[in-house]
Amino acid sequence: MFLVGLTGGIASGKSSVIQVFQQLGCAVIDVDVIARHVVQPGYPAHRRIVEAFGTEVLLENGDIDRKVLGDLIFNQPDQRHLLNSITHPEICKEMMKETFKYFLRGYRYVILDIPLLFETKKLLKYMKHTVVVYCDRDTQLARLMRRNNLSREDAEARIKAQLPLKDKVRMARHVLDNSGEWSVTKRQVVLLHAELEHSLEYLPLRLGVLTGLAGIIGLLYLLTHYLLPAP
Repeated sequence: MFLVGLTGGIASGKSSVIQVFQQLGCAVIDVDVIARHVVQPGYPAHRRIVEAFGTEVLLENGDIDRKVLGDLIFNQPDQRHLLNSITHPEICKEMMKETFKYFLRGYRYVILDIPLLFETKKLLKYMKHTVVVYCDRDTQLARLMRRNNLSREDAEARIKAQLPLKDKVRMARHVLDNSGEWSVTKRQVVLLHAELEHSLEYLPLRLGVLTGLAGIIGLLYLLTHYLLPAP
């Protein structure tokens, strides 16, 4: 099994692309879902967030108010870095757990939906393939304004707060261009899935694990045969 890191930008269509991969039977780990999970009450990240940002980021039921927290860090890089330093280690732990489950189930590859894949670079070394869902700037702006009912100024501010998609394109191994008709994008996804599914890049790791297991079994046999007293 190998890992595929998938990312995009706000309103680039990443969520729709992920849905197509899932419909094709692919294993997908959504980091946003994990991110919401690790900040639930009772988890270490929840306690550290309250300590760092105060109780004003809490809802009445004790959950983190994501909107309030998002507004606090939106134009403050230092605060955003602090939040990331709290949540990212916990997110990585959960991601590794989920990945191992898919490995045991025999999937050839797992897609990790990572919004900040190229920004943090912490997980890049584990990715055999990287994919970016791209659309041109005008399309991205129009979609964001329509989807979130934002003014042009607010939409542009949110886009500028992210690493430009054109920069992500230069760093990615695969690019899914979602600037035009959805049917064209969907076909790109199907073709990429076929390429990844027929790749043999999953074999080295799986063979290595099987070889390791065989070695452990052999060692246990020898220990049992030579160390235990004969009946």
